[in-house]
Amino acid sequence: MVTALAGILLLTACTNTGGTAKNAGEAGTGNAPLPIRVFAQQEMGLDLETNTFTKLLEEKFGVKFNWDLVSGEGAKEQRQISLAGGDYPDAYWLTTYIDQFSQADLMKYGKQGVIIPLNKLIEQYAPNMKAAMEREPALKALQTAPDGNIYGLAAYSDCFHCSYPNKMWVNAKWLKQLNLELPATTEQFKHMLEAFKHGDPNGNNLQDEVPLSGSTENFGVHIIPYLMNGFIYHDDRTFLGITDGKLYSVVDKPEWKEGLAYIKSLYDEGLIDPGAFTQNSEALRKVGENADAEILGAAAAMHPDIFVYGERSADYEPLPPLAGPHAAYASFVGGGLSPGAKFVITSKATEEEQIALIRMVDYIYTPDGQTVAQSGLEGTGWRKPEAGEIALGEGVQPKYAAIPNEAGTYGQNSGWSGMAHFYMPREYRDSWVAAKDIFANTGYERRLYEATLLYEGHEPDEVFPYWAVWMAPEEADEAAMLQTNLKNYIEQSTLQFITGNLDLDKDWDEYVEGLNQLQISRYVELMQQAYNDYKE
Repeated sequence: MVTALAGILLLTACTNTGGTAKNAGEAGTGNAPLPIRVFAQQEMGLDLETNTFTKLLEEKFGVKFNWDLVSGEGAKEQRQISLAGGDYPDAYWLTTYIDQFSQADLMKYGKQGVIIPLNKLIEQYAPNMKAAMEREPALKALQTAPDGNIYGLAAYSDCFHCSYPNKMWVNAKWLKQLNLELPATTEQFKHMLEAFKHGDPNGNNLQDEVPLSGSTENFGVHIIPYLMNGFIYHDDRTFLGITDGKLYSVVDKPEWKEGLAYIKSLYDEGLIDPGAFTQNSEALRKVGENADAEILGAAAAMHPDIFVYGERSADYEPLPPLAGPHAAYASFVGGGLSPGAKFVITSKATEEEQIALIRMVDYIYTPDGQTVAQSGLEGTGWRKPEAGEIALGEGVQPKYAAIPNEAGTYGQNSGWSGMAHFYMPREYRDSWVAAKDIFANTGYERRLYEATLLYEGHEPDEVFPYWAVWMAPEEADEAAMLQTNLKNYIEQSTLQFITGNLDLDKDWDEYVEGLNQLQISRYVELMQQAYNDYKE
C-alpha cells in the first residue's frame, strides 16, 4: 500500500508541475484519448459531462474532457480563485455573457506566462480561424493585443439585436386592460408603472403586481441604464461620455444626479422591484413566470426569453427609448462585441493538448461547426430548411432552422449554447430561418430584429468604443484597478441614493469627492490615451 501510494504521489507531482511534464508523447496515443482539463461555466439545462456535443468533440479529436465546472453565480470569483492557486487547468472555455477574461487579464496573465500566445497555433493548425480574421478586420483587432499577440479568443457575433442590449419590455396586455398607450417620456413611464401597481391589471383583486424588475447580469437586465438615458448617456460599462473626441465622466454631472432623483421617485412609490438590484436572471424569471398569476409589468432585458418563456412572452412589447428632460438615448455596444476573451490556453497544456484545443475551436469557426456547437446535433437542436421557409436576412438563402425547445424546458443537452459562441458573422446569422410571424417559435430572431430597429440610431453622435480599444500594456493594470474600484463605488453609491441610504442633497458633494479620491480624472486620462491610440 505504501509503495502504491508513493507511486500515486509521484505521478500527481509530475502531472502538476507544468505542461511538459504530462508525458505528451504518450497521452492520447493508440486508443487512449488525450485527457484535457478545462474550466467552464455550466449553464442551466446543460450537463457538459454527458452533452452530445462534448461527446462529438471527444470522438472527433481523440480527447477526454476533465471538467472544472462552476455555475454562473460567482463565476468570475471562481475563475480568479482557480488562477490564484496555481493549480489551474489546461484551458478556460467560458461564456462571454456570464464571465470572461478582460483585456487587462489577458495582458497580465500573458506577461506572467500563465496563458500562452495563440499566434503560431492559429497559423499552423487553424485555417478557418486564420481566414476569418483576414475577412473580418474587426475580429483581428478585437483579439490582437498591442504587443501583437493573440492571448485569447473572443466571441465574435455580428448581432444586431445585441448591439442595443438595454431594452425595456412592457406588458402590452396590461396596457390594453388599463386603456393606456405606450409611454414615450420618463413621466409617462412613471404614470404607467403607477397604473400597473394600483390598477389590478391581472384582475385577481390582489395588489400583487410587480411594476418593474430586472437583474444583475450583463445582458441588458440592469434597469438603471435604460432609465438614465433620458437624462444623460449611460453605456452600462464605462460611465464615460465623449464630445468632439474628448472623454468625460458622466457620473458626477448634474444630469446624472437628476436621473438618480427620478429613479428614486419610482423606488419610493414601490414601482421598482427591490430584487432588481440584487437578484440573478433565474430569480427574475420566477417573477415573470409566476404560477398563480401574471404579475410582471415591465422588465429590462436584451430579449424577453430572459424573463419569460412560452405564451406569456407574447404579452411583452419593446419600449423605445424614453424622452427625458435632456435626452432619449439608447445604450450602444458596437455589434454586441465584448472586449476580452472567452477561450485561453494555459501553460499547463502540453503541445499535443494545445494543438487539440485549437483544432476544436477551429472546427467551430465553420458554419456547420458553429451550428452543431451551439444548437446540438442535426434533428435535435436544428434542422435543414423546408420548402417555403425564409431566412432572417432579406434575399439570403436559408441554411439552418432551429428546433424550438418544448415550453418550460431548456433543451436536449445537445450543444453548448453560449459557451460555443465564437464566429457568427452577419451572413451566418442571416442564414437562419426566421418566420414572418414574430410570435411563432421560429420567428423569435425576427422579433428581436424588429424590436432593435426602435433603438437603432438613438445613441449619441459620438460613443466611446470600449469594445475595440486596447490599453497599452504598461497602463493596463492601473486602468483595470481604477475601473474596478470606480465601478464598485459608483454602483454602490447609485443604489444607496436610490434606496435613500444616501441623500442626494446632503451627500452628493461627498460622493463626488469620493470619485476624486478614487482618481476618476486619472481613469478618464488613461481611457483618453487609449482612445487616441485607437483612432491613430
